[in-house]
Amino acid sequence: YRTIAYNARGYPPSDVPDKPEAYSQQQAADDILGVLDHLRIDRAHICGLSMGGYAVLHFGLRHPERALSLTVAGAGYGSVPGERERFRRDVDETARLFETEGMAGVASFYTKGPTRVQFMDKDPRGWQEFYDQFVTQSARGHALTMRGVQMSRPSIFELEAAMERLEVPTLIMTGDEDDPCLEPAIFMKRKIRSSGLVVIPKAGHTINLEDPDLFNRALLDFLTAVDAGRWPLRNPKSQTGSAIMPADASVPGDSR
Repeated sequence: YRTIAYNARGYPPSDVPDKPEAYSQQQAADDILGVLDHLRIDRAHICGLSMGGYAVLHFGLRHPERALSLTVAGAGYGSVPGERERFRRDVDETARLFETEGMAGVASFYTKGPTRVQFMDKDPRGWQEFYDQFVTQSARGHALTMRGVQMSRPSIFELEAAMERLEVPTLIMTGDEDDPCLEPAIFMKRKIRSSGLVVIPKAGHTINLEDPDLFNRALLDFLTAVDAGRWPLRNPKSQTGSAIMPADASVPGDSR
């Protein structure tokens, strides 16, 4: 496979637009389309993690004809209904700190958050490289992205109807200790009938960095199955509401 990677707007060396209206969830999805159009690629396997995973999902919902498959990894934080307001407050405060304290000031706590300590514990050297790259980024770009994308985007649970219509082969991935993304991942699995779910054990949010071998193996197996035509839609007979009875079963001895 040829892999094409790009930095999202707000993340140098991509541009950092200064206008808040240049940042939104819709724009993040449309930027994927813009990259494909610029490179004259008709269809591709689209893969993203975290904010990128959210963008991949929205791209698939908006432009399914341009995707061979979707890999939605580490997506959904801020979606759980009872946690929405706390999430928005935390995002707003973090954006303010990006503006007042800069990248280094935010990095002191952001890179050690509850879904990133797993990375610190299992691979301190890898985590340090992540930290070193993080502090070189644009504080302005991060603040605008947090307010325009993370703080304003819809919850995964609000996309139920659209996900039920999605038939593009989809791989959902999450770490089992990425608590904000676990429930959304299971919800996506139940609503996207073309989806499979991979949960990586003892892993937090940055699963592609924490466990690159597990991540890449699961991704390659998925792409191979899709390209071989071996990734079918879910059989509706697997969702009867019962743990035992098929939908069309007649129970022996039942005279009704």
